[in-house]
Amino acid sequence: MTTVVPTSEDDPALAVVRFTSELAWADAGPEVAEPQVTRLCMEAQECIVMGRWLDLASLMLTSADLVFSKVSDKDLECIFTVICNLASKLENLDEFEVAKLVSTKITQQPNDKPALRLKILFNLYNLLGAPDSRFFVYMQALNLALNGKVVDHIIPSFKKIDCFLKEWNIGVKDQRNLFLTIANVLKESKSSGKYSFKFLTKYLATFSGEDSYIISEAKEEAVRSVIEFVKAPDMFQCDLLDIPAVAQLEKDSKYALVCQLLKIFLTQKLDAYLEFQAANSTLMKSYGLVHEDCITKMRLISLVDLGSNESGQIPYALIKDTLRINDDELELWVVKAITAKLMDCKMDQMNQVVIVSERIFGLHQWLSLRSKLATWRGNVASLISTIKANKVVEEGLPAGQGTTIR
Repeated sequence: MTTVVPTSEDDPALAVVRFTSELAWADAGPEVAEPQVTRLCMEAQECIVMGRWLDLASLMLTSADLVFSKVSDKDLECIFTVICNLASKLENLDEFEVAKLVSTKITQQPNDKPALRLKILFNLYNLLGAPDSRFFVYMQALNLALNGKVVDHIIPSFKKIDCFLKEWNIGVKDQRNLFLTIANVLKESKSSGKYSFKFLTKYLATFSGEDSYIISEAKEEAVRSVIEFVKAPDMFQCDLLDIPAVAQLEKDSKYALVCQLLKIFLTQKLDAYLEFQAANSTLMKSYGLVHEDCITKMRLISLVDLGSNESGQIPYALIKDTLRINDDELELWVVKAITAKLMDCKMDQMNQVVIVSERIFGLHQWLSLRSKLATWRGNVASLISTIKANKVVEEGLPAGQGTTIR
């Protein structure tokens, strides 16, 4: 099969039309094929002369689609490069229409050579100039990767998403669509759990400042974020409780227990989880939560929480009681916490304590600090009030009757 090579003797678009139409009509015999090929080439020539690039793109796509399974990947890439290049001849509005036409055609059969189709969309993206056209094609590429199960081909582009956002300058609704689609793409990649959770929380954060009706649209994804956090064996802190889309679950009759579960994993210890699980085992199973995995995570969280006391020492007896483990398991859990980089500590066998030198600063610690700051603020305010009151009294007394420092 010969690859289409643009020459000075023939417009590359005409070459593609002739090449694809001859293949499309090859089985009909020369008597039927030749008139059809001539007709299509004449139509293409007319479109070029009249500058009807959108009609030309439509004509070329129809022929190209018919031969998609008949030519090599190299030839297909060349054919679609010529088609995509039509977008560079157009102003913004027409460019968007060509981008929409080409990308829609490419994504119609995502399971047929999906990697090649994705490459064609990337080529189209790079040929476009208008931000709205680029964003549209990128979204098409995301959906193609997801539906065609070739997500690994598009994941590397997520590192540039902040730059893309600045370039596209899209609104909140488009951002929501983008973040949620990326989260779904990453969910398909088994090694991208944290990455998926990151974009899911970005999606939920876009609802901050909206009214309750709009925020309610995000309930299902809010629940999903909680479950993903609870399931993740390597995530021990998050800001979900500060996101209104998640906080709304607390007052929702259907999802209040999900919010309660999140609070347990962020602010409480193992005994609270065990009590919750005993009363809601059916709910836990319905969300695919494995009890043993949850216990493992809660034991680590509880151990770190024990290390947040000011003394920096945790008695062995307290660890065993809180984690509900035996003597021979204690060292294992301390090592697990160190391996997970949750705390830096050492075991003092003689004094039967774990000496903590560093631990993660999680939500429980923030809440504790907030409480202390609130107390200190109250004490300072009270002290200032007392000083002001004494000053008023002293100013109202005759000279020599004030307080004397001795």
